[in-house]
Amino acid sequence: MSDLVVQRPEGLYCPAGDFYIDPWRPVPRAVITHAHSDHARYGNGHYLAAAPAEGVLRERLGEITLQTAAYGERLTHHGVTLSLHPAGHVLGSAQVRLEHGGQVWVASGDYKVAPDPTCDPFEPVRCDVFITESTFGLPIYRWCPDAELFADVNAWWARNASHGRASVLTCYSLGKAQRVLAGVDPSIGPIIVHGAVAPLNRAYAAAGVSLPQTRMVTEVTDKADLRRCLVVCPPSAAASTWIRRFGAAQTAFASGWMQVRGNRRRGGYDRGFVLSDHADWPGLMSAIDATGAQRVIVTHGSVPVLVRSLRERGLQAQAFHTEYGQDVVEADLQPQEGA
Repeated sequence: MSDLVVQRPEGLYCPAGDFYIDPWRPVPRAVITHAHSDHARYGNGHYLAAAPAEGVLRERLGEITLQTAAYGERLTHHGVTLSLHPAGHVLGSAQVRLEHGGQVWVASGDYKVAPDPTCDPFEPVRCDVFITESTFGLPIYRWCPDAELFADVNAWWARNASHGRASVLTCYSLGKAQRVLAGVDPSIGPIIVHGAVAPLNRAYAAAGVSLPQTRMVTEVTDKADLRRCLVVCPPSAAASTWIRRFGAAQTAFASGWMQVRGNRRRGGYDRGFVLSDHADWPGLMSAIDATGAQRVIVTHGSVPVLVRSLRERGLQAQAFHTEYGQDVVEADLQPQEGA
């Protein structure tokens, strides 16, 4: 029986359906799991994605031929039954379920199992073969509850504000920034977002996601606000002249990579907050178990470790070589030798 998904130079390919999943080179037909730039690239002839992802995809890719489907809606293409199911990663993220010839495969893209008010929660999908990421596929990665994390973030912001210092919290513009905004306490002070974050916030709002009021720095007329605000921006902005208008600000980085001692210091940040839009080690294991799959294919991240662990648990485990994770998604402080 032939595999439903195989590797090709363009990306992960479904031969029976003649389409690709998150291709990294232009192809005629692409199924997109989410709008991060290592999974959704410009140049494909036709795109299929989950309906909640439409706004962020169009913001990222511009004019594309985009077909959307509701979560759980079944489509048939060349005899392959395809449906999209929540991945819990960012707004509109989806797992791709394929059924053909008595087989069920699920390609998960990126996912997290922790609760997140800014996107639909991860939905376990039973299958024969599960294609999983392994971005944080090491036992050291274990996330704390959001309530505990954001209590720490809010205390940091409030302390800085009381000393007349801005709090610059750097994070990825799509997904992480919105999760930060949904988690902080806006009563502490004004919230300013970078120009890379603002249009994505609008796409989230259009999809019905509730976020606090934010401003662009050009809209701030009271200089005192610049000394007590929370600034949400991508890491690149913290290294640019844009950041100078906030004076002697305190800087922090929100990322799963902050779990590793030394990453904050190497990045030159005052604080590091362990916040990820990917599953931690227990999350990966629970997600894989919930599929009931006996065969698991591991993609980007700590691939050898996860493959070995799954084999020790009696599963058929192998790896696909992909080009995911080689862009800026959570990678600003990722050790280059581990990329």
